[in-house]
Amino acid sequence: MNKLTTRRLVLGRAAAAVAGLTGLSGLVGSGAAWAQASAWPAKPVTMVVPFPAGGGTDAFARPLSAQFSKLTGKQLIIDNRGGAGGTLGAGVAAKAAPDGYSMFMGAVHHTIAPSMYPKLDYNLERDFIPLSLVAVVPQVLVVNPARIPGDFKAFLAQVKANPGKLNYGSAGGGTSHHLAGELFKQQTNTFITHIPYRGAGPALQDLIAGNVDMMFDGLGSSAAHIKGGRIKALMVSGNKRNPAFPDVPCAAELGLPDYTVSTWYGVWTVKGTPADIQARMIEEIRRAGLSDEARAIWANQGAEFSNMNQQQFGQFISSEIARWAQVVKASGAKLD
Repeated sequence: MNKLTTRRLVLGRAAAAVAGLTGLSGLVGSGAAWAQASAWPAKPVTMVVPFPAGGGTDAFARPLSAQFSKLTGKQLIIDNRGGAGGTLGAGVAAKAAPDGYSMFMGAVHHTIAPSMYPKLDYNLERDFIPLSLVAVVPQVLVVNPARIPGDFKAFLAQVKANPGKLNYGSAGGGTSHHLAGELFKQQTNTFITHIPYRGAGPALQDLIAGNVDMMFDGLGSSAAHIKGGRIKALMVSGNKRNPAFPDVPCAAELGLPDYTVSTWYGVWTVKGTPADIQARMIEEIRRAGLSDEARAIWANQGAEFSNMNQQQFGQFISSEIARWAQVVKASGAKLD
């Protein structure tokens, strides 16, 4: 064997050794990632809810938290951060570390916000990764029965006879509560004064107390108060009655076939969270939301847990941002 052949043989063996080490390193790396994902959650997880306690988002976040904690053995901590129609809490959530221990439970309001708030300190599609659509509920028109007696027909006559004198509370400017009211005004040719709050919870409390006349609320947060007789439901949006409240007429029955507004709630995590951890998050959120206990709570509030996968949820978010931009433009809605 000459020197050239020997040199080639040595170099070939060295290359093979390097390739082997590289392959081994890849296996070790993927194994470490798998181990990290399979061990998740190894500590409590925080979920930012960008509204005060007692609102629609809370009505689903807390049961989801309870089931998540029960099934995983690790606590899912709810961190309520209300204000500015849910955008303050979203801004806080966007700055969390992408380590798999931060979630954000937002709602339809967050797809409206880009059209209502000129300067947001976050971007829903750029700074977050959508995980799961967890609840979809119809919007409902609820009133304080002492201030608004009678059925929908009597209510509409009262509104038309008193332009601007009646008011409606919302979870804040730019929320679905606000836009649902604007749509109603547009389609009924009426004028009702908008009163924004720092969340649906405070608005509901003022409605119950008689400090505001009505709300266009998600059925999830109003359900218990309707059943308790503290407020009265006059209409659910859309073209069918809700099974949880079969006696409440739908908008189409009342002469508003195009009044379709639903409130939905979803879970995101921070951009940069590893894909394998995302998969585990989605798995545990679905297990919690589809548990028998959660199913019963969802049904009691007239809600459904969505079967959208992660990609479909992302596409849905994009379509909602575009849809609400058109609604805002057509209605001329502005922040109060």
